[in-house]
Amino acid sequence: MDSAPAKQPSAAAKCWLPAVPVAARSSLPKSNLSARAAPAAAPLSPDPLDEKQTSSDSGRTAASHSIEVIRKRPDFLAANRGKRFVSNGFVLLAHRRRADHPISSQTVRYGITVTKKIGNAVARNRIKRRFRALLAQCLPSHGIAGVDHIMIGRKTDREPDFAAMKADLEKGLKYLAKKLG
Repeated sequence: MDSAPAKQPSAAAKCWLPAVPVAARSSLPKSNLSARAAPAAAPLSPDPLDEKQTSSDSGRTAASHSIEVIRKRPDFLAANRGKRFVSNGFVLLAHRRRADHPISSQTVRYGITVTKKIGNAVARNRIKRRFRALLAQCLPSHGIAGVDHIMIGRKTDREPDFAAMKADLEKGLKYLAKKLG
């Protein structure tokens, strides 16, 4: 195992807490940085039990298709022109990408939007975590290849049950698959 002398932390790191992680990263030896580096945006991994599933004619995804996150505002705006499914806890938008889009037509993409109308940061982050968990469970089996899926959070009096939200999401994905046909 190689060892290298570590750099001394900068003067700012001694008195300013946000500078501590930066100083710690810069003091690591170069060989350890590459070993500890993780992929920046790992796509949702498909359920290993769904590996035997194949793609049907309706455009549904199989476990072999990649799932990516939508990050660009124009993609969110384009999805707003697509089909929608409304439930108690969320609105699900689906928009088929153009043929000349740089993303592969076999890729399933998703995005999550939760506005400040929903609540404070804690409430918004909780809803986003639930949406990510729902999408991780449902998109490998019910997602539509070549389509962008957007989940928009809705304000409710009580937080919906996770099982009910999952049933609504599956119902919405099936509905939108028929609509986009």
